[in-house]
Order: sequence, then structure tokens, then C-alpha cells
Amino acid sequence: MDNLSKNWLTERTIDFEYKKYVLLAYLKSVSESFQETKLYPSLAQLIEHYRALIHFQENKQNLNDKFPKQISSNEIKKFRLIYQEIIEDDEIMQELESIINYSIPQFEHYLAEGKKIYEFIESKTNIFPIGIVPIRNEEGYVMIQNGTDPETRVYEYCISIYTDLNEKYRSIAVNYVCSYEKNLNVSFESIKSDLLLYHKKLPNPAAYAIECEFQFPFDETLLPISKRMLIRYLSNASVH
Repeated sequence: MDNLSKNWLTERTIDFEYKKYVLLAYLKSVSESFQETKLYPSLAQLIEHYRALIHFQENKQNLNDKFPKQISSNEIKKFRLIYQEIIEDDEIMQELESIINYSIPQFEHYLAEGKKIYEFIESKTNIFPIGIVPIRNEEGYVMIQNGTDPETRVYEYCISIYTDLNEKYRSIAVNYVCSYEKNLNVSFESIKSDLLLYHKKLPNPAAYAIECEFQFPFDETLLPISKRMLIRYLSNASVH
């Protein structure tokens, strides 16, 4: 099972043994991906599922604390919900709690495994600017060298900033441009010069190189890690 439905917890049969089977089948595929050092989309999905479980658990407790008695009709209209507190959970809620209590440690285990792989790969990967960096670095080029892969892949990147609840977040979009075969005559500097000559969309672009010591699955691992590294690098550069 490559994917786990976002609503896996509550859809179909709410039965502990059945949900355990579904979860373990999914986590087996995650484990197989991690063994091949393929982090994405598995790692992002694990995070999403884990947060959803924690959110469900916390919301249930919040409801228990907030509405200790049967909700009146006026409260139903006010809060737009129907919720009746029972001293002990009904059979379905007990089953859901059993599933959640079993699932959370499972997700935490595989999240720890994914984090370990991520941090190892990141520790073997370097990022640095190529040539003079312009003041405006929200868009430019990033060149990625994947270990012993003879090709250097070039992407055009664009950073977007959005605000949510007074917090600023950065997102990145990348588009593949071309690849260069690495040899004695091809360097990151020569690639940048070539881009300036033949790709005039960005007349004075920022350019960065990302080099990984070892070769990893590109689309599933190195590219998403590179994107995150570039966002963090540019964020730190804007602070100083």
C-alpha cells in the first residue's frame, strides 16, 4: 500500500484489527521506501497523518473539557455542532481511542527513521553561491550535483512569501531548465555564464550550487531536500 487515505481513521469499518492491518500495510511500504533512501512523498505523508492524529486526539479532549454537560439548543445554534458528553465513551469512541493510541507510536517510530535519513543526507550536502549574488535573490538558478552522477541539473527557482496569523512563511517553486555533463571544462561558474548567455529571462540572476557527497534518488530525496536547504539558506542570508 503506497498511500494512506487522509480519512483512513474514520472511513469504512472502525475496527481496531482492521485499522491496524491497514496502517501496518502502509508503514511497510514506507519502510521499503526508506530502505531505498526515498524520503518523499512518504516523509511528508507521515508528518501529515501524525499531525492529524494528534489534532483529533487534542480536539476530542478539548470538547470533553469545554462541554461537560449536554449541549442546549441555544448552544447548538451558537457553536454549530451537536455534541453530548457521556461519562464514558461509547463503543465507537473507545475503538477510535485504541486505534489512535496504537498508531501514534508507530508514526513516531517511522518519523524518527525518516528524520535520521534526512539529517544524514543533509549533512553530506553543501550549498554555496556562484559568483556575485544580487541584492534581490528571490529568483534565480540552482545547480544540483548528485554525488557521482555525471550530470549537473539546473533549475530556475522562485521564492514566494506569504503571511499567516502574523507569521511569515516562504515557499519555493522550481522549474527544470537543462542539464550539463560535468567534466574538466564544465564548472558551476561556466554553467552560470552559459545560462546568462542563452537564457535571458533572468538578466542578473542569483545562482547557487548544491553538491551532495553521495548519490541518492533524485526526485524522491535530493531535490526536495535541496529545495528546503535553499529556502533556509536564503532566509538566513536575508537576516544578515
